[in-house]
Amino acid sequence: MASPDRAAEPTSSSATALQVLQRIFGYDSFRGDQQEIVEHVIGGGDALVLMPTGGGKSLCYQIPALVRPGTGVVVSPLIALMQDQVDALNELGVRAGFLNSTQSYEQRRATEAAFRAGELDLLYLAPERLRLDSTTVLLDRGEVSLFAIDEAHCVAQWGHDFRPDYLALSVLHERWPAVPRIALTATATPATRQEIATRLELTGARHFVADFDRPNIQYRIVPKNDPRKQLLQLLRTEHAGDSGIVYRLSRSEVERTAEFLVNNGIPALPYHAGLDKEVRAAHQSRFLREDGLVMVATIAFGMGIDKPDVRFVAHLDLPKSVEGYYQETGRAGRDGLPSTAWMAYGLQDVVQQRKLIELSEGDEAHRRTQSRHLDAMLALCETVECRRVRLLAYFGQEATACGNCDTCLAPPKSWDGTVAAQKLLSTVVRLDRERNQKFGAGQIIDILRGKKTAKVAQFRHDALSVFGVGADLSDHEWRGVIRQLLAQRLLAVEGDYGTLVLTESSKEVLRRENPRQVLLRTDTARAGSPREKATKQAPQDMPPEAEPVFQRLRAWRAATAREENKAPFIIFHDSTLRQIATVQPSTLDELGTISGVGEQKLAKYGRQVLDVLAVE
Repeated sequence: MASPDRAAEPTSSSATALQVLQRIFGYDSFRGDQQEIVEHVIGGGDALVLMPTGGGKSLCYQIPALVRPGTGVVVSPLIALMQDQVDALNELGVRAGFLNSTQSYEQRRATEAAFRAGELDLLYLAPERLRLDSTTVLLDRGEVSLFAIDEAHCVAQWGHDFRPDYLALSVLHERWPAVPRIALTATATPATRQEIATRLELTGARHFVADFDRPNIQYRIVPKNDPRKQLLQLLRTEHAGDSGIVYRLSRSEVERTAEFLVNNGIPALPYHAGLDKEVRAAHQSRFLREDGLVMVATIAFGMGIDKPDVRFVAHLDLPKSVEGYYQETGRAGRDGLPSTAWMAYGLQDVVQQRKLIELSEGDEAHRRTQSRHLDAMLALCETVECRRVRLLAYFGQEATACGNCDTCLAPPKSWDGTVAAQKLLSTVVRLDRERNQKFGAGQIIDILRGKKTAKVAQFRHDALSVFGVGADLSDHEWRGVIRQLLAQRLLAVEGDYGTLVLTESSKEVLRRENPRQVLLRTDTARAGSPREKATKQAPQDMPPEAEPVFQRLRAWRAATAREENKAPFIIFHDSTLRQIATVQPSTLDELGTISGVGEQKLAKYGRQVLDVLAVE
């Protein structure tokens, strides 16, 4: 395929970059900091870019690679997605290739020859390939325009899955000091950003921090009751026929949840590291290429998934950190259309995560770091304030109440739980001091509520002075109290069986004079769907009369994608089809003005689109 025009000299980069954006990618103008980042890298500067998923990070290195002489080398851990990334670029007329372990010897040789001959605009590499002498020798024999380090958070403490290979990327600066580097991630606190810069030797790089807000995503966290049934209700009432991702903590829960959805008429597939490699690849390919499919997965799935029409991300288990939660929920609504980030969260989540930290390998400093991450995640779950404000504040960004999260749409109430906390903590004290016993939440709640169970009788807990003092609260309410005391570190979990013990802070609540006040959030089941009450925040929303046209365009796209064996969004995003359905252009020139319709796609699909629009 022919390469886009390149500028003779980087001095005209601004005009050239805009021309590439318009002609190749089909967008009229840059968004946010994109233009400044692009011009900085074209000029030879290093950059560290923080931009939310769907914010256009890839353009920040793709356009400089097309303007600067040579080949842009993209370091990415996403081996399974490289083929789709390259296919999408080739569809635009960009000469792209990749080198990874999935290729045959002949395919690798052909890609290497194309690179040496200067016939590639972009070359994707897995980080481990840069540890091979053959790769560094290859790069020495061609002309490299820039190095892009994608998913750069993998170098940080909380993103340790790929750390060893990413830590070795300092070789880029040492071996090719004149080649500009751009590191990109969707998630990083100021501390994580500094860690990335230090570990990648980008301390002299210019930092670009985009707005972290994703206003099209509605954040909702509900009390966990029967999470699979709660999920099914969400999908049936709000996301029927939509593509989405459901995250589970364990492989067994992934399998059970996927089976549950299929048995209830929801097309779903499992994805976890225990599945055969070919099965994982097949499931990922189906998710990218089919509409309306739900992927139930561990967090091993999703990084770099460039599927723009994921309408929901659901968590049925508590994420370990706000960074992880933001990364995972950010996979929803990349096209800017309304999407849901939904989580069911309960007492057992807190107990389980605290226990995992206590039993984790690593030194005390590592456990303290994990605890801080969990504390921040729990604060987000338990807040009575706007969730978006709390989420953005974690990344150092100020915001006002969004009006489009559950706490804004149905503000939760808080109550003075000091007496309830004292009753519960006193029960833990008496079991320990009077009986030398420790129990989990279930037994303590039975004692508080005065239940004469077999276990209560066995241990004669009905003789305790606290037996029945908490009959005014239900089991569900007491579980909420315990969950929130754990979140506030007024209670702790100990041992393999998740027994409850006091903390140093517990004493502040139990003291006779001036006890510490304990404010608790009221868990209530919310009536109605928050989305129905929310203000629609999608500028691409269509008028009702455009809906049939949009569905015809989607049907054409699906058929074309099957014929060409590619993901539908590689042809056109939903947002582009929505705009076409709304405007209904009648000529190729008019179609060419639609955002997302570049020259290559206009030439390849333009006439077909007009034919679809002409059908009455």
